[in-house]
Amino acid sequence: MFGWIYNLLKLLLLLVLPFILLIRGAVYFHSEYTLLPGASLIVSGAITTVLLFIYLTFMYGQVTGKIGNGNALRRRSVIALFLVLGYSIYGLFFLSNINAKTAKVRSEFTNLHPIVRLSISTILFLDHDLILTDTKRQPEDYKKMGLKTKKRSLHYKQSTGYVHAVDIRTNGRSELRNTLLKWYFKCMGLNTLRHGGTGNHLHISLDSHDSPGAI
Repeated sequence: MFGWIYNLLKLLLLLVLPFILLIRGAVYFHSEYTLLPGASLIVSGAITTVLLFIYLTFMYGQVTGKIGNGNALRRRSVIALFLVLGYSIYGLFFLSNINAKTAKVRSEFTNLHPIVRLSISTILFLDHDLILTDTKRQPEDYKKMGLKTKKRSLHYKQSTGYVHAVDIRTNGRSELRNTLLKWYFKCMGLNTLRHGGTGNHLHISLDSHDSPGAI
């Protein structure tokens, strides 16, 4: 019984590891080396491609009992690269209408930092009902909401050229789902903050080097 559970957990880890490596790796290179958004994803994407190549080579070896010749290795490299590129392009540029509160929020999806976008697109495969409620803001937007204007906010465009924060609806969802969602983003290296009240939502953000400590 325990052996079956162990094997299942090991399989799940192997399946999710490429996604963790792609997103968490990009966060690491962004935070530790101050790489530009594209560069962070390229480096983590390259590492993820190597991991997928190892997966494909292992599976090929399990079936054939050999690694294969140079052409086979090149084909596997290309397949791994295209898997990472295809997934990244889809995650960076596509957001369904049902996952945005308004058409304006959906249109602003590409204003989000690419790492934040990719983390959202990834969890959408498991949480189809997730809804983004707010992304890009201007200082005057806080006044419209009856709030004090913030001098620094990761909802503002940062020096990277992107917004580093997004709000996700928590109303109408079970506390378990909201908690799991919060821990997912934390595991990916992003900041999470739960806001209560009538505008109950989960605030997700990526650190900005030009606004340390901003949320």
